[in-house]
Amino acid sequence: MAKEIYHALSDPRYQEPFVDVEEMRSRVLLDGTELAYRYVHGGFTGTNVKFSFCFPRRDAYKGRFFQYLSPFPGPDEELASLNKSGADDMIGFSLLNGAYFVESNMGSVAMFGPNGDDTDRWKSSAAVAEYSRKMALEIYGGSRPVGIVFGGSGGGYKTMACMENTDAWEGAVPFVIGSPASLPNTITMHAQGQRVLRNCFAKIVDNLEPGGSGNMYDGLNEMEAAMLKELTDMGFPPMAWYLEASGKIDDGALPVLSPGVKRADPGFFEEFWTIPGYAGADPDSSAVKDRLQFRGIVKRVHLPGKPESADEEREIESRNGVDDAWKKMLTDGKDAWIELETLPEGDDLYLKGVNITFETGDAKGMTLLLGDMKRDASTGGGFLTIGMCFGMSDLNEALSRVKPGDELSLDNSDYIAIQHYYRHQVPDASFHAWDQFRKEDGTPALPQRPNVMGYRLNGTGRPQDGQIQGKVIVIQSLMDESTCPWCGDWYRNKVIEAKGNEDDFRLYYMQRCMHNNSNDSANNMVVNYMGALYQALLDMADWLQLGKEPLKTTTYERRGGQIVEEADASRRNGMQAGVVLTANGQKCAHVRAGGEFVLRTEATLPENAGEITKIAFDFRDRWGFPEKLKGLFPVQGKVVRTEKDGVKGAYAEIIYRFDEPGTYFVSTRVSSQREGNKDEIFTQVRNLDRVRIIVE
Repeated sequence: MAKEIYHALSDPRYQEPFVDVEEMRSRVLLDGTELAYRYVHGGFTGTNVKFSFCFPRRDAYKGRFFQYLSPFPGPDEELASLNKSGADDMIGFSLLNGAYFVESNMGSVAMFGPNGDDTDRWKSSAAVAEYSRKMALEIYGGSRPVGIVFGGSGGGYKTMACMENTDAWEGAVPFVIGSPASLPNTITMHAQGQRVLRNCFAKIVDNLEPGGSGNMYDGLNEMEAAMLKELTDMGFPPMAWYLEASGKIDDGALPVLSPGVKRADPGFFEEFWTIPGYAGADPDSSAVKDRLQFRGIVKRVHLPGKPESADEEREIESRNGVDDAWKKMLTDGKDAWIELETLPEGDDLYLKGVNITFETGDAKGMTLLLGDMKRDASTGGGFLTIGMCFGMSDLNEALSRVKPGDELSLDNSDYIAIQHYYRHQVPDASFHAWDQFRKEDGTPALPQRPNVMGYRLNGTGRPQDGQIQGKVIVIQSLMDESTCPWCGDWYRNKVIEAKGNEDDFRLYYMQRCMHNNSNDSANNMVVNYMGALYQALLDMADWLQLGKEPLKTTTYERRGGQIVEEADASRRNGMQAGVVLTANGQKCAHVRAGGEFVLRTEATLPENAGEITKIAFDFRDRWGFPEKLKGLFPVQGKVVRTEKDGVKGAYAEIIYRFDEPGTYFVSTRVSSQREGNKDEIFTQVRNLDRVRIIVE
């Protein structure tokens, strides 16, 4: 039976568009270039759909549009990209490259929770795409504009749904995508790793760094090693633990997802602690060890201060990236706190996901989320701060009811339980990461919940089926801490299964890239994939409009839950250069204090991936992600381009020295660009490498 494809032009709900703003505006790019454009804002009468279009000048237009889908659609999401600037300015990139830019709120009335039919996310996006074409034809004339839809993370789900279920776009570039089994499983397992491995992140990373032992399990106890292996087999990239090693412990979207899981499967949170087969019923498990249940008496309460400043409000409203869009749904306790007469005892308490529930008084039954706990050594008591939360009581209302002498409870039982949910959500055999939880006959080895919840949590009302209605290029990060890299491989196989080939599909794996799509995410450990994403949009346009085949899919193999790229960069394919940094020819060099040594960067490009444009060095090892780090890679090397047997590359050498003894890490960052233009703002594709220097 042929698949039914949605045709937005025939949907009666989207027959009455309106425009409430139409005016000329301009954007200033990072290099000072000013771009004039026509801004249009409107919606569809009788719906909640709102959209914005940014049309370039007639002489710049090239017959195409790029439509961005946010991870979490919100009531005003059609405005979110207007505040972006610099290399994150997707509107500026589109205008500069002859495309008009499209964005909508996808019909959303709320950032999260009940929001109508999830299929409306892609149906309304298709209607917006079709109306944008009508306006473009009125403005420019000519033929039907070619449409390319793109989005990452939650927006990647929506992008794939658009390409599989509608005929509104000719091409798509989903990035950092998940699978139908990703939610909430990837997020829950990451949180579990943050809990169990919280005392050994630095050991793991140091073992994997240049000059380390190479065995990431060195120095770990039995429980830690078992957890690290389990999560690595699930697909979590081991080097991504560097974030935690740098002190960044972020639950991601788990606070947003947890209430929905509890509503859908309330029995799990009781059975986890009582039924054999669940870790909570094992008295020797880390779950039991870290469980916190405490009752305390309120001494004082401090209500939240004044609301956000205008600048903070603007920052919140511009959150539409793959790593921060979900934060719009959280309540931040800011300077609110509760003082208790006593605090729970312990030097290594696990304080993530602790519910503060008021047991007596006017606030009885109301619940908040613990932010942090501060001890007061002079009194034996201390303070509870309030964390960012979703689906809990109103902060001001709850705290205004609390009085001295009221009792409250602290309990992280639910949060620890949900961290194990992925073990009890074993999907079908195509998801190899779960093979570790299957018996020899393929059946689950642990108790299972009734349904694989991810199929219902991707925000589209449809799991991916691979039946793409056009061409697709996927950008996937190999150090993605939020979406397992193997999800790209899973989708590739789904397309092959549905289509019988992958002629209309490409998958590019990006080394040293994580989940975040902000250019501020770069540091001395990782680069950002945005240059590759922008280039993929241009490659897709050439594929559709000129028939020019894009670069070949990255050469890799899947080993369990890990993706391993071809080691030889010249045969790796994709668009990212392979990079090797050495010090005196070694990955770990021993030098004398004050003695000079030679740093050499060698870069090799895949076939037709362009030219090396920059090679830079940094001698400070700063991992301040996601805070913006200024002055990264300040020393520019002289790029000497090479070509041998048709393989292009480059090298650069510099001489350096450290005057003080110690252990140092030096990093190099290599940029490449398709035309070899070092001044191009958006499409620099980057990679990096590191070396350890022991100064004696």
